[in-house]
Amino acid sequence: MSSEGAGPVRVGIVGAGYISDIYLTNLTTRFDNVEVVAVADTIVERARDRATTYGVRGVTVDELLADPGIELIVNLTIPLAHAEVALAAVRAGKSVYNEKPLTAAREDGRELLRLARENGVLVGGAPDTFLGGGLQTGRKLLDDGAIGRPIAASATMFTRGHERWHPDPAFYYQPGAGPMFDMGPYYLTALVSLLGPVRRVGSTTGVSFPERTITSAPKRGETIVVNTPTHIAAALDFENGAIATIVTSFDLYDTVHSSLVLYGSEGTLRLPDPNTFGGTVSLLQDETADSLRQPRPGDADSGARPAAPTWREVPLSHGSTDNSRGLGVADLARAIRGEGPARASGDLAYHVLDIMHATLESSERGAHVMIESTVERPAALPAG
Repeated sequence: MSSEGAGPVRVGIVGAGYISDIYLTNLTTRFDNVEVVAVADTIVERARDRATTYGVRGVTVDELLADPGIELIVNLTIPLAHAEVALAAVRAGKSVYNEKPLTAAREDGRELLRLARENGVLVGGAPDTFLGGGLQTGRKLLDDGAIGRPIAASATMFTRGHERWHPDPAFYYQPGAGPMFDMGPYYLTALVSLLGPVRRVGSTTGVSFPERTITSAPKRGETIVVNTPTHIAAALDFENGAIATIVTSFDLYDTVHSSLVLYGSEGTLRLPDPNTFGGTVSLLQDETADSLRQPRPGDADSGARPAAPTWREVPLSHGSTDNSRGLGVADLARAIRGEGPARASGDLAYHVLDIMHATLESSERGAHVMIESTVERPAALPAG
């Protein structure tokens, strides 16, 4: 691993698909501690096209992994390829940052973290949206005691599925995907960053539509056989005593519906969509110690009930409120240079992966699943 003060971390990107554009835009313009030097893809012409746009080299995956000057691989391949690429990166002595989920299988995630420790490199993982101004403002309010002791949380993500708009949506309905593995990482990462690790999961899952018909081009009319749950409802017991519910679904006719709410002993915090970096933060708070106290006999105003608290919007205390994908990469680069532990770490991404598998296993077994992994709550970013 590179030493502190050795200049920007040299980055190679594997995967030149749709998501690579925002990563390349941000990593080449926003962060002075990273330097993108090359892009690779299994389709090398696609890598070269993308690389030309950003003034970097387009190479094969093997060439990228063999380049001794590249210290950090940003792995933007499809989920089922995350493990193969990441394991090859750490075997080559490079740190790696994976798009979500960390890997499809738990055993691959464990092996990736073990091998990285053995080779003296670091692992990080998306999502990094919890580092954005919206959720970091929520974290500051929580840490400042704005809602008292956290008691509960609720998270929901509803949509009718991706076959209506995605050009090649079949993989969303196979193992390693579905609404929990596709969108759950945003919600679970946010919850763990706010409340700490989960110790136990209980859930129920279903497949409302065993087959899906694609209505988007170019595969309009083709049928998808669904091989993974598409509606998951789970209860999460956190080590700090809080209890959360999370529901993710590809089965509901709705606009894309997202909510994330924390409930505490002294108030409630309504947070932005965790698939965004900014958004609105609202606080419902008891302004005085006994503003909700019921009137007692003998009170001068015993005929009146206290006014209910009202929601107020809280100004964001942190920056990075636009699409800041790559923020976690820059934070991992800081850790590579010895400037403290990474926030969007491999341990955090693995804990989230562990929880997601447990939501499926609990329903299959008809019993709670204890979470074997744990993680320290990542450090908050400084305000400003």
